Amino acid sequence: MSERVDCVVIGAGVVGLAVARALAMAGRDVTIVEGAHAIGTGISSRNSEVIHAGIHYAPGSLKARLCQRGKALMYDFCASRHVPHRRIGKLVVATDEAQFDQLEHVIANALASDVEDLVLIDAKRAVAMEPALACVAAVWCPSTGIVDSHALMLALLADAEAHGATLALSSRIEGGSVVADAIALEISSEGEASFGLQATLVVNCAALDATRIARAIDGMPASAIPTIHLAKGNYFSLTGRTPFQHLIYPLPEPGGLGVHITPDLGGQAKFGPDVEWLAPDAPIDFTVDPRRADSFYAVVRRYWPSLPDGALAPSYSGIRPKLSGRGDPAADFMIAGPEVHGVPGLIHLFGIDSPGLTSSMAIGEHVAAQVA
Repeated sequence: MSERVDCVVIGAGVVGLAVARALAMAGRDVTIVEGAHAIGTGISSRNSEVIHAGIHYAPGSLKARLCQRGKALMYDFCASRHVPHRRIGKLVVATDEAQFDQLEHVIANALASDVEDLVLIDAKRAVAMEPALACVAAVWCPSTGIVDSHALMLALLADAEAHGATLALSSRIEGGSVVADAIALEISSEGEASFGLQATLVVNCAALDATRIARAIDGMPASAIPTIHLAKGNYFSLTGRTPFQHLIYPLPEPGGLGVHITPDLGGQAKFGPDVEWLAPDAPIDFTVDPRRADSFYAVVRRYWPSLPDGALAPSYSGIRPKLSGRGDPAADFMIAGPEVHGVPGLIHLFGIDSPGLTSSMAIGEHVAAQVA
């Protein structure tokens, strides 16, 4: 027997919690189903914790629009809910004159996406801001910030629950089917009997597990399920305090924004992520190979030449579920509703990589508007 519910949100990462919050605040009766023992244990807790300004994404894309909107929503939300965050700004740096054109492209792309607070500065001004920095020019982006992602997720869950949402942990989606007026889900629960839920609306926010869940729903067209490419991002921490007050980014690289320096809210710093493409069938392994530090030293010393030997320690890693593979143009977010796959009451979120954290509340707003 299956219990009938209004709405199921699959996944209690930052995007799933933001979607659940938006739906609950819109008056929907929401059940959040999460396979892990706690919220936010997957890629939501394995990123740079940066509030992005939205300067690198294709103008008019979902990434550009939802990042811009999400940034504004997140700063307001964090301030009102006392979520630790800080608008520290970032410098995107050119380390040789051949990169001048790329800096100008960053500004032009940002302007096309209505990000109008960027300033192109020379090396003298950049080094005055960050004396340890080496560059020939930089773009100053004051609206970039950092956030405590765990505190953010707890605040999103608290809001969702205050509006009637319920959370089921250790509950894994094993399968499902499209029935007359609902989506029927088969759910296993650790230590308990399996159970079923029939929901009028199902929103799949399962990140790395999103395509598996889509394939497990009988009646979901296979042709509408995209291929996901896995890009692992490794992070190293700096031993000792950082000399940098702002985020320091190189120019973007294929598959990511480059190995950058992120000061954290405690005065320490982390470096990353790099881009390590994984095989499609690779097991999920978040171990950081200490040998990757060699490439980190080489990249970071282009803009921080005095990085001491032995200063980098393996920290953590995340895996980005990308819709574009090695060598492909960067793909947009995919929010696939009935207009894409033809199944009423079913929405899949595919390829929600960076800037997914920044965009999370705007994604929630977007999904709630689609089903209003």
